Amino acid sequence: MTAPDAGRRPRGGLVLALLGLAQLITSIDYNIVYVALPRIGADLGFSDQNLQWVVSAYAVAFGGFLLLGGRAADLLGRRRIFVAGLALYAVASLAGGLAGVAGLLVAARAVQGLGGALLFPATLALVVTSFDEGRDRNRAFSVWAAAGAGGMVLGSLLGGVLTEAFGWSAVFYVNVPLAALAIAGARLLLPPDGPRAPGRFDLLGAVTATGGVTLVVFSLVQGPVLGWTSPALLAAAAGGVALLAVFITVEARTASPLMPLRLFRNRNLSTGVSLTLLFMATFGTLLYFLTVHFQRVLGYSALQTGLAYVVPMAAGAAGSLAGGRLAYRFGNRPTLVVSLTVGAAATVALGLGIGAGGSYLALLPSMVVLNVAQGVVFTTMFAAATTGTALFDQGIASGIVSTGQQVGSAVGLAALVAVANAGTEGLTGPQLRTATSSGLRDAVLVAAAGMVLTILVATNFRRPPATAAPEPDIAAESATR
Repeated sequence: MTAPDAGRRPRGGLVLALLGLAQLITSIDYNIVYVALPRIGADLGFSDQNLQWVVSAYAVAFGGFLLLGGRAADLLGRRRIFVAGLALYAVASLAGGLAGVAGLLVAARAVQGLGGALLFPATLALVVTSFDEGRDRNRAFSVWAAAGAGGMVLGSLLGGVLTEAFGWSAVFYVNVPLAALAIAGARLLLPPDGPRAPGRFDLLGAVTATGGVTLVVFSLVQGPVLGWTSPALLAAAAGGVALLAVFITVEARTASPLMPLRLFRNRNLSTGVSLTLLFMATFGTLLYFLTVHFQRVLGYSALQTGLAYVVPMAAGAAGSLAGGRLAYRFGNRPTLVVSLTVGAAATVALGLGIGAGGSYLALLPSMVVLNVAQGVVFTTMFAAATTGTALFDQGIASGIVSTGQQVGSAVGLAALVAVANAGTEGLTGPQLRTATSSGLRDAVLVAAAGMVLTILVATNFRRPPATAAPEPDIAAESATR
């Protein structure tokens, strides 16, 4: 499949750099706020229970609005939604830095999450539609994923450095010039979207999907805090499931669905959603447990923790860059199966090392191997999931896969944190440190066991025949843009 505008994009390298910058912006925030949380809590008077909302407000809004963001990119124009997401991100970051009360900061983080929900699927769709399928697109996915890995490194480092040098507000302000630069780049480098697509927008589908996913993500994020049997939590979960059931019914009957159910006839997309969910529920949770090990078992400061991630994250960036070349040479399915298997073996070694109270140097080899494998998988799974989907559906396809990513992260972290904390209640001092190390080992090994299912799911990918996803005619494509 060839991107229809590929011949009109002689500055493909600059376009790729722009899309990499957008991915960098969203990935920096993943780590940078974690490091600043203690200072934020002390300065704004958060309670121990409410401080996690600085993270959760972003996660809930991001996960809840991804489907809407993805379809908006298809219908309203990918450049428009790309710029709108960046603008929301910049404004919310500025408001977060200026926030003087807890409520305002939480609101700013929710708007940041909305900006990310617009930006991420638009960026992913632009990667697909800007580069020809095959070598060029795989290379673009490699750079895009490597930018995400680089953002993780920068987030860890900048979080510690900026918080200690300038205060916690700086971790929000840093997003503003980056987003402004990306907006200027989009105006210069991305072709105009053209007229908005005619026809009716699926408002009922948008409301039920956004509300349902938001309530489900809220339940998963808040489960460890409120308790899994809390009436409020059970009501939110039931409401989310009910809204999603209504959403599926609406999508099956409406003429212009927000999420066309026909997309799931593409085995690569349905497999990609499952794989992405499982990948984030297992591999994607390990950063949390490593951070706990460094800070609570080894006694690292925030800055030392950030520095500890430099080498592993650099290995992850190298794996991301290699992923596209490996997928082009060997195919998506073999690349995924082998890299997932290597990553699972490295996770077992990591868990055993953590359980023994391993030093940083003792854990470093398994962390490096694990991050290389993760980088390869992250690049390849998104490329595989979007293979065979028509260009005019790439926004919503990206939103679907990204929603699986967010739900998987919330489910996996909630379950594995419960495993890690099972034997620590009421302990203090050396006993707590020993129990923490043992609990972290158990959580990491459970994650490794879950990776076996991820490997099995990856075997379901296939390369669709040339006739599986024919190019739409010009009139059909222009009507959907």
